Amino acid sequence: MKKLMLLFIGILSMPMINAQDINDALRYNDGDIQGTARFRALSGAFGALGGDLSAVGLNPASSAVFTNSYASVTLSSLNKDNETSFFNTRNTASNSDFSLQQAGGVFVFKSNNEDSNWKKIALSIAYDNTKNYDDNWFSSGTNGSAQNNGNSIASYFLNNAQGLRLDQISALPGETTSEAYAEIGSAYGYANQQAYLGYDSFILEPETEADDNIAYTSNIAAGTFDQEYNYSATGYNGKISFNLGAQYSDNLYLGLNLNSHFLNYERSTFLFEENNNDGSLVTQVGFENNIVTNGRGFSFQLGNIFKISNELRFGVTYDSPIWLTIEEETTQYLETIRSEGGTDVLQVVDPRIVNIFPEYKLQTPARITTSFAYVFGKQGLISFDYSRKDYSKTKFKPTSDGYFAAQNRIINNNLVAAATYRVGGEYKIKQLSLRGGYRFEESPYENGTTVGDLTGYSLGLGYNFGNTKLDLTFDQSKRTSDHQLFNTGLTDATTIDVNNSNITLSLGFQL
Repeated sequence: MKKLMLLFIGILSMPMINAQDINDALRYNDGDIQGTARFRALSGAFGALGGDLSAVGLNPASSAVFTNSYASVTLSSLNKDNETSFFNTRNTASNSDFSLQQAGGVFVFKSNNEDSNWKKIALSIAYDNTKNYDDNWFSSGTNGSAQNNGNSIASYFLNNAQGLRLDQISALPGETTSEAYAEIGSAYGYANQQAYLGYDSFILEPETEADDNIAYTSNIAAGTFDQEYNYSATGYNGKISFNLGAQYSDNLYLGLNLNSHFLNYERSTFLFEENNNDGSLVTQVGFENNIVTNGRGFSFQLGNIFKISNELRFGVTYDSPIWLTIEEETTQYLETIRSEGGTDVLQVVDPRIVNIFPEYKLQTPARITTSFAYVFGKQGLISFDYSRKDYSKTKFKPTSDGYFAAQNRIINNNLVAAATYRVGGEYKIKQLSLRGGYRFEESPYENGTTVGDLTGYSLGLGYNFGNTKLDLTFDQSKRTSDHQLFNTGLTDATTIDVNNSNITLSLGFQL
């Protein structure tokens, strides 16, 4: 079946939205700082060390550790390998991305007053990429067996339609597909719009043709279904940090970050379903969904680093919640093939309408990070970070909204507090530095499987040319997660084994 291209000819402002869910709440949570090559080489275990521009994004007191003004820029090559499993059928996909990972500078001002305990202050501004959404994968399988009926995409449209009046999910006489889709969405909302797609494509059959009919059946008979699902996404989370750091006496470093966050996420999915079940009027379905999400937000961080001795350092950082404002646009396309009198008939429902939903708020949870580091003079160091973030505190706002309140309850019941452990080390041989690290991130889900634990390691090296430093790192991480195809009806999940590999190169220099 040939998929037709979308042509946008209209814009629809939706008065209500029932689209955000726990998956969006977790997806738009700010990720971890991707960072400089040195930062990545230690797997991000930098909370008690400082002296690195990405460390400033982790602990704002890090800027005060710099002895001189400094700047750096980082490029990264990401390779993502996905292996999917859907009803015992496995597929593989691989994609690569090249991006600017980090850029920024810190300006150090030393005190000229020998009687003052304030030794220096530091001002810093830095950009950090915190999450990369670029991803492509494909899954396929047979839903159902000879012993058990499978789950069809028809269940998605049925779940949205049941209880809705027929005259509120169908076109008026003389209305085009675009006009009907727009008017139904504007007047009645998202669920009615989905029901309209199912009805106009002949997937849904009303029990009666009366306007007040509220019961529907499927024109796709029970049995087995061959299904294919394509997923393609692009985008990123990023933040710009405005930092103030200060050194008090010889042992205490303090810092504050004011962060501006922004996100862009674009996703396209296409489900193809085919069946030859006895009694099926509709034998093929192609359903495309596209979403564009843009967001902006604010957060702050407070941190300190304390030198217990010349060798031992201790750091604590508080990350406030991130208060995000998010906008979303969606487009849809549906086509079916039905059998009439022994002839296959193609039915295309192509609204060519952009749904623009009202802005909504998302508040991510706060995070606490505790860090320890032991520095072996000029020879090397070992560092450990522990952080904790309670994902169940994620909230859609306004909380007074009935739908958002229900989603917040789902979040509270399914997400939990998760810890992240990071350890890293560095050994210096004259101007050459050898580095390595390991990290472990607990699943944010109570069941531990919807998104599994993450494990990763890193290896890197750096060379100090004097006023210029060049660092190179390779790191890899693995995680298994379940991707639910739709939020209702066809809720079967594809299991995805993800292997991320990064090569990161940083250039740093004194100002």
